[in-house]
Amino acid sequence: MIRLSIPTEAGHYGILIENFCKAEDYDQAIKLLDKLIEKEIILRPQSSLDMEPSAYNPMIQYLCKHGQTAKAEIFFRQLMKKGVLDSVAFNNLLCGHSKEGNPDSAFEILKIMDRRGVSRDADSYKLLIKSSLNKGEPADAKTALDSMIEAGHLPDSSLFRSVMESLFEDGRVQTASRVMKSMVEKGVKENMDLVAKILEALLMRGHVEEALGRIDLFMHSGCSLDFDSLLSVLCEKGKTIAALKLLDFALERDYTIDFSSYDKVLDALLAAGKTLNAYSILCKIMEKGGASDWSSCADLIKSLNQEGNTKQADILSRMIRGEEKSHVSKKGKKHATVAA
Repeated sequence: MIRLSIPTEAGHYGILIENFCKAEDYDQAIKLLDKLIEKEIILRPQSSLDMEPSAYNPMIQYLCKHGQTAKAEIFFRQLMKKGVLDSVAFNNLLCGHSKEGNPDSAFEILKIMDRRGVSRDADSYKLLIKSSLNKGEPADAKTALDSMIEAGHLPDSSLFRSVMESLFEDGRVQTASRVMKSMVEKGVKENMDLVAKILEALLMRGHVEEALGRIDLFMHSGCSLDFDSLLSVLCEKGKTIAALKLLDFALERDYTIDFSSYDKVLDALLAAGKTLNAYSILCKIMEKGGASDWSSCADLIKSLNQEGNTKQADILSRMIRGEEKSHVSKKGKKHATVAA
């Protein structure tokens, strides 16, 4: 440098670096960059010729694509002190840290971009999310996903799935549920097999109201759910109150339920000694046109009488006799459409 008598202006270094990058002589470009960084030439107050984006962006991009994002960040932070807020450079740093398996460093860049109002690319977010997942940090991946949505980008179904699966496998069922909600609200109606698993886990863990809220959202968004499968699992695992609430929810909205599911819920409630619950839901089933030929009706009436609930036993007996006299066939399924 001294032999060539090159002035120590950042802009002059920039011209040389730009030309070396254009010639793909990156080794020489990096040597100049090292000198530029070491002597903090960019920060010299007497400097009158600054580096142009055409000089620093190719250099930063190359470094970030070749495992040297840390050096690129040192370089760019000096540029930032001179007021440079280049979105291309920022996104290259974000991608570079993510590709190199340093999501924490990438998040620091993301925070700066957020504070300074710098636009973030969808691809940068995708790489950050994948980097967080690879590090076993699903909560961080969810944070990045939320930021991606807030920035106006729409994650694809596979990205939603990868975050939901990772959260679910990590035991963060309610957090996975929130991602699931965002997915449906954004019009993504895939991954319903995973949706069913998350809903089942919510119900099994006692988060019944949350699960019902999600189901309501899905049904009104045009998604379909297998209520019979959910009810069957809940009954098999002894979650009778959750099964009761789910069945009640479905009955009130005229969703499609198989008659065999009615029997499963009623049998489970009766076996668990929840006779009043069984009585209440059986009345609703019959009001909705459900069959009155449940095999354990007599057992329920007997249990109600034994427990002193004679009024309920009498009402149920009369309802059943009335159904028998009507000779109306109740076999099959009841179908109804979801209100728009």
